[in-house]
Amino acid sequence: MARVNDLLRVKGGHVFSIGVSAKALDAAILMNEHKIGSLVVLEEGRVVGMFTERDVLHRIVAERRDPTSTFVKDVMTRDVVFCSAETTVDEARSAMKNRRVRHLPVLDDADHLLGLISIGDLNAHQTTTQEQTIHQMHEYIYGRT
Repeated sequence: MARVNDLLRVKGGHVFSIGVSAKALDAAILMNEHKIGSLVVLEEGRVVGMFTERDVLHRIVAERRDPTSTFVKDVMTRDVVFCSAETTVDEARSAMKNRRVRHLPVLDDADHLLGLISIGDLNAHQTTTQEQTIHQMHEYIYGRT
């Protein structure tokens, strides 16, 4: 059974993050520059929240806040769902579905950030696995070509 660790080996452990005292506009610009949907919010090296596209829409735009004067800590998602490197891919997918999130920070036993997986990472893994299965079945049925 595939684990989150397997996805991180392929993807790498680089995570875009921002501090709690950053302005929301700076966070949104960073997300746009890197074409990403979320940032991990760190305080003293610890994960304390997520800043996502939904946060921009619901907590800034819909509430008519000024992004140039709004701090990330005031609009971030505080209830962070996370997983470990040993979490299975199926468990990660289930957590995302049940909690309605698209990103999971991956933490070690000491709560240090190891990486971040997205629903896109899970979908890419599933597609690759299915393509490999189809290829193997084709070889089994028709022989190697």
